[in-house]
Amino acid sequence: MALEWQTRSAGETEELGRLLASLLQPGDVLCLHGELGAGKTVLARGIARGLGVAGPVTSPTFTLINEYSGRLPLYHMDVYRLEGPGDMADLGYEDYFYGSGVTLVEWAGRVKEILPSERLDIYLEGSLQDPELRRILFAPRGERYEELVKELSTLVRARH
Repeated sequence: MALEWQTRSAGETEELGRLLASLLQPGDVLCLHGELGAGKTVLARGIARGLGVAGPVTSPTFTLINEYSGRLPLYHMDVYRLEGPGDMADLGYEDYFYGSGVTLVEWAGRVKEILPSERLDIYLEGSLQDPELRRILFAPRGERYEELVKELSTLVRARH
């Protein structure tokens, strides 16, 4: 059961991330997909805020991983600059994917071979007609994430 939602501003995209964060548990893996400017980092910032992370939240394009402390640890990865899944081994990705925090991977398609089979894939797409409009598709992989998407759907619909 996928959930598709549209946001009409960066603020709405960030708020959607906050709602999602309220449902997250240790070990959750979120994989973000979308072109440059699609809103991946804005959604990631909302997730971080929803987990209680204070201070700046930026895409770790050059550092590859930013670790944040909140209600749960947040491991924010940006794998855009990696050559492929082999480079992930050097990062110790399994410690993150199977650890006690939430792992968020931007540009996840670049390392799809090593992603956990159970995860939440999130596809973000901008609009050529309206630069503020975002189409966001939540595609659960596994029972845990199907339940998560159902709960998110209920929360989102209650707010709108």
